[in-house]
Amino acid sequence: MSLVLAVYGKGGIGKSTTSANISAALALKGAKVLQIGCDPKHDSTFPITGKLQKTVIEALEEVDFHHEELSPEDIVETGFAGIDGLEAGGPPAGSGCGGYVVGESVTLLQEMGLYDKYDVILFDVLGDVVCGGFSAPLNYADYAVIIATNDFDSIFAANRLCMAIQQKSVRYKVQLAGIVANRVDYTKGGGTNMLDQFAEQVGTRLLAKVPYHELIRKSRFAGKTLFAMDPNEPELAECLAPYNEIADQILSEKPIASVPKPIGDREIFDIVGGWQ
Repeated sequence: MSLVLAVYGKGGIGKSTTSANISAALALKGAKVLQIGCDPKHDSTFPITGKLQKTVIEALEEVDFHHEELSPEDIVETGFAGIDGLEAGGPPAGSGCGGYVVGESVTLLQEMGLYDKYDVILFDVLGDVVCGGFSAPLNYADYAVIIATNDFDSIFAANRLCMAIQQKSVRYKVQLAGIVANRVDYTKGGGTNMLDQFAEQVGTRLLAKVPYHELIRKSRFAGKTLFAMDPNEPELAECLAPYNEIADQILSEKPIASVPKPIGDREIFDIVGGWQ
């Protein structure tokens, strides 16, 4: 049975880049991985496949939503390190529900006999608006992972995500594996002080600290994971290390996880104010 991860975080925080590099690290450690993009931009798998692949919604529209007329090749693309990518897509703007799209994607995978053929399935989920629709991947997930930076907006979104995980854990098995601190820049007096305090208060931990580095942005625009970049790139090893660290924790016999205990909005202000 597949281990299912749901990756969340504030919009623009670097979820897709982080997700693709986690997938790459997992695959290079021997796991068979499927990454599912849950964003209408359908660019989650771009660093893995090097292209904007057809979405599940587009494929279903082509066959007038007759599931039986689709084959795995219509919705799944194989890319770097043998990782399979699927883009759920999304409903037209202002109509429909993201949860329906996620559900249709999972249904198709199950009908095709693919859903349980992976070691890890990773959902890369849209933004920080945790409505019932885009919280749907939490229904399937063993673990949620939150991507965050050391600032108020990101921590506020992370706390909202903790609320969703806590609520879903009442009916489903999902727990929070931890927070990935992204774009950590110590050179400008930054760090993870606020994230460290927030993680402690909600009862979780920082899974890893991804550095703020031009090479990570460069790889994204090149349509590659960091693992596919020129091995002679300066400081590549430093950039790869946190993704390998996350993969090792996910693939461990029993990853550390918990049901988070979200805090109040004013408590978040206290965290931010206490470090200014």
